[in-house]
Amino acid sequence: MALARTGTGPRATARAFLSQVHPVFMTPPVAAALFGAVLAGRIEATLAAIHAVAIFAAVYTAHVKDGYVDFHVRGEDDEHPLTERGCRLGLALSTTVFAACCVLLWALVDPIAVALTLPTWLIAYHHAPQLDTNPLTATTGYPLGIALAILGGFYVQAGAITAVALGFAVVFLVLLSGVKVIDDAQDYDYDRSIEKRTVAVAIGPDRAYVLAYGLMLTALLAVLAFAVARVFPPTTALAALAFGAVALVARRAEPTVATMLLVRGSYVFLAVLVTAVWFEPLAGVGFP
Repeated sequence: MALARTGTGPRATARAFLSQVHPVFMTPPVAAALFGAVLAGRIEATLAAIHAVAIFAAVYTAHVKDGYVDFHVRGEDDEHPLTERGCRLGLALSTTVFAACCVLLWALVDPIAVALTLPTWLIAYHHAPQLDTNPLTATTGYPLGIALAILGGFYVQAGAITAVALGFAVVFLVLLSGVKVIDDAQDYDYDRSIEKRTVAVAIGPDRAYVLAYGLMLTALLAVLAFAVARVFPPTTALAALAFGAVALVARRAEPTVATMLLVRGSYVFLAVLVTAVWFEPLAGVGFP
């Protein structure tokens, strides 16, 4: 049986599987895993690579499963490059890679490293059709995965979880939950028509926007507070200011453009944080 819905042969099959690699949404989780390693102050490249591959495999699982459910089960999407058999094979391969990484993390680090990594796959696999129909889990699934990637990346290097790592994880969870509310608002009319309860459907678009920007503001204020308290390096305040500027522009845009701006703003936010931590390393539990 064919694995690709369009075309035949190895090239068509390879293109179909590669189509499930979405850089816009896959880069942040992998970058978050590496950011966690940078936070630890020392990087064992092999461990960082294993953890990053595990996170990549988890996100790939999410994309394949979402596509399978939305096209082959729900009939919501108009097109999908993989057949049902192709989707199942893609899920099997990504899960195998993820499992192999977990085995290596167990052997090279400890079971806690696996305990911090495994939930990312569970969130990815169950996002559709279980988690994406509830306003809370539909909103926080992706941000929670990134928060766990930071914690896992840190623990793999440091063998512990400190207040600094937890603080950064919470900041990203709150900030990206706000971005996700705006992202989901793009599909308000369609989601409402199929009774898919995103935050925008549950409380209305206007209240959803207020909630979304409230969450983002809370995260940015937390960064500033941690910087002033010298829990985070002082220059991390620049990340809050940079994202805040993007959010002000996005606030006046319609949901599609706002999402594009906020997603790219989150890249800038992460890049400034990485730079700040890289040049002002943290010492275990806080900035000295």
